[in-house]
Amino acid sequence: MYGNILVPVDGSETSACGLNEAIKIAASLGSRIRLVHIVNEFIFCGGDGAGIYASDLIAALRDGGKSLLAQAAARARRQGVETDSVMIESMGASAADFIVEQARQWSVDLIVMGTHGRRGLLRVAMGSDAESVVRIASVPVLLVRSTPQRRHGLLEAVEAAA
Repeated sequence: MYGNILVPVDGSETSACGLNEAIKIAASLGSRIRLVHIVNEFIFCGGDGAGIYASDLIAALRDGGKSLLAQAAARARRQGVETDSVMIESMGASAADFIVEQARQWSVDLIVMGTHGRRGLLRVAMGSDAESVVRIASVPVLLVRSTPQRRHGLLEAVEAAA
């Protein structure tokens, strides 16, 4: 049914909740998970010397992405779920486009991702990668919201794993 599940991760609480749901689904169905992290290298440079600092920031973003993917993969493997990971580097393009393209390339059956559930002006100002994925994906998308109950359980799980 859902043999291949794509899970975008970004280090946020909502992303972790999406990962947790994907792991539950994958463990119960014997599915595989592909983790995707997008490093957005779009940096406004202003003034002399900004490029030097930008290269340091990009290196830090890459290192952070590698660490995040490794931690997420370890969490899935502890539950017996087969996983692999992909880090994509972007120059300001939409994360949704990369997520949907990765889903197409890997023949995904389901995309599971966290969503902040923003509404109103905040949603207009910040946009919604999750909403964009839902609109353009050709496979089912499960959006997982971070609720106070989920956050509490997540924090306990993270503390127990540490």
